[in-house]
Amino acid sequence: MKLKRAIAAIVLASAFAAPVAAGTFEDAVDANARGDYAKALRLIRPLANDGDAAAQFNLGLMYFTGHGVQPDDAAAALWFRKAAEQGYVFAQSNLGVLYRDGRGVPRDYAEAVIWIRKAADQGDAVAQFLLGDQYAKGEGVSQDYAEAMIWFRKAAEQDHPVAKLYLGVMYAEGRGVPQDYVRAYMWISLSAAQGEQRAVKTLGMAERKMTPAQIAEGQKLARGWKPATKPTPH
Repeated sequence: MKLKRAIAAIVLASAFAAPVAAGTFEDAVDANARGDYAKALRLIRPLANDGDAAAQFNLGLMYFTGHGVQPDDAAAALWFRKAAEQGYVFAQSNLGVLYRDGRGVPRDYAEAVIWIRKAADQGDAVAQFLLGDQYAKGEGVSQDYAEAMIWFRKAAEQDHPVAKLYLGVMYAEGRGVPQDYVRAYMWISLSAAQGEQRAVKTLGMAERKMTPAQIAEGQKLARGWKPATKPTPH
């Protein structure tokens, strides 16, 4: 039951951000939802050129996904950066992931951490999970399991399912905290309940190392757990 060294799928905010008010932006979001990417692009690009951070983020998504344009990771990174520099949280975490994976920009773990941390400090659960993963792997920062635990916990407390799994694995392996199978069971079972298939498999592995009393206590803790806050949808 080892903590995986790589996230299986790229973790990106990948849906058009909701507009804050009616108007051109809302029309672009509606067009995107209908699959009319040409119209969405026509509406969103002038807003992005005028410096609107949400529009810049969404234009970056269009380049990343190839909706209305040819897929272009470099262009996606350019527009994410414009929005990220204005403090747009989803753009910050996305730009960090692009640096982490070397997509559209040279791979640079230290730069990835800079942008992911900016989003994590704004309370974004995905970024908090990503930052914990960087600390767990020692990429862009010195490996520090205790620090990884802090960020995994912040994300888990916002109901992030994979952060719960990773938090549970850290408890099971005694990384950054004393080994505690009861706490491990609680977090892994909460992740499994959200449909995380890796958690389902890991839970079975944990159970084989636990007594029935420990399992019962873990189940009790899981039943009584409530998220501190709900994460902002990505």
